[in-house]
Amino acid sequence: MPRHQLSANPFLGLKICQRALRKLFQQYELQAGHKRLKPAQGFCHRHEYICRPLLPTKQTAMYEVFFAKFNEKCPLTHVEQDYIKQFLTPKRLRKRQYLLQEGDVCKSIAMVEKGAMRSYAVDSAGQEHITSFALEGWTIADLSSFQTAQPSVQNIDALEDCELVLLSKAAHEQLLGSMPKYETYIRLLITDAYVALQKRTLNMISLSPDERYKAFIEVYPNIAMRVPQHMIASYMGLSPETLSRIRSRINNAK
Repeated sequence: MPRHQLSANPFLGLKICQRALRKLFQQYELQAGHKRLKPAQGFCHRHEYICRPLLPTKQTAMYEVFFAKFNEKCPLTHVEQDYIKQFLTPKRLRKRQYLLQEGDVCKSIAMVEKGAMRSYAVDSAGQEHITSFALEGWTIADLSSFQTAQPSVQNIDALEDCELVLLSKAAHEQLLGSMPKYETYIRLLITDAYVALQKRTLNMISLSPDERYKAFIEVYPNIAMRVPQHMIASYMGLSPETLSRIRSRINNAK
């Protein structure tokens, strides 16, 4: 269109600009996976476009369990959730794949969205000693290595195909300093972990092996169903043969 016609009819030029902008927005939405939203109240839909990026479905699901557990301990607003999301990193592990190996520094805290993990140490004879399990909604890391930046003496690997949410040391420190609710959440996590460790220690010194196994399956029924028995035996400090006899006695007594 000739330039003199545009200058004579500015509204016509505005319409052309609007059509060009609309086409650009459509291309942007198609290429980046964005969704056009309804115009804000009080704005003409012909003049205002609001675009919001849609997170990939898989990534959105990756954070679902994490925020569900977070909100159980310390409810968040949508704005606060969006703020935390920028510090999170999704990660997938295949069965038997390592998250951490002995001798490496633990650089992240991992929250399990899907799957099962374990942490364990290996003695000089090559015997594995499992120190913890983690299912959906649980957190796993070598906290000592994470806090001190010293090489870990533990290994962490996947017992099943896993989907994790990772939080780096830098992200952890920044959230601690900028978000009181995150500090509260971490404090409650550490408190719960300490209470569980205390109960485990008391059970080890005060209960018989049969009583300890009964207590274990009562508190952690999902682990008993999903984790191999020889690993449960390792966690309890028993041989697989001893655990097998314990299970037989318990089943026969029913």
